[in-house]
Amino acid sequence: MRFVLALIAALVFGSAAFAVQLDEVLKDSALEKRAREISAGLRCLVCQNQSIDDSDAQLAKDLRLLVRERLVAGDTDEQVHDFLVQRYGEFVLLKPAFGTHTLLLWLTPALVLILGGIGAYAALRRRPQSATAALDADEERKLEELLKRDQV
Repeated sequence: MRFVLALIAALVFGSAAFAVQLDEVLKDSALEKRAREISAGLRCLVCQNQSIDDSDAQLAKDLRLLVRERLVAGDTDEQVHDFLVQRYGEFVLLKPAFGTHTLLLWLTPALVLILGGIGAYAALRRRPQSATAALDADEERKLEELLKRDQV
């Protein structure tokens, strides 16, 4: 039973196993922690849907090494960030900064939801209301005859 629990724990928490190789890890744990935090926010330019910390691509490894080199050289986290954005553009950021040049990127989901809500509201208002008219005496008599015939 313990083996099964250990296996489940390894599968659940194993997804957090980063692609960082042992030869990339810095000896200074504080710098390594900073490098991991920076790497988690940078996009792999090959994979495009993973951080460089999670990617096995060679370019991601190069970027991880570059981040570590800059940190060892004494750069702050912001300086490393700015250097990579200057070199690769804002596409390298998994979460781009909110600004006038990214306004459409940030507001599009809200606009789509608002326009979809307006469209759904308009479609529901245009839909004809179902009229539930009462049956007249002749229709009620025919209905009773059909029901009695079906019960037999």
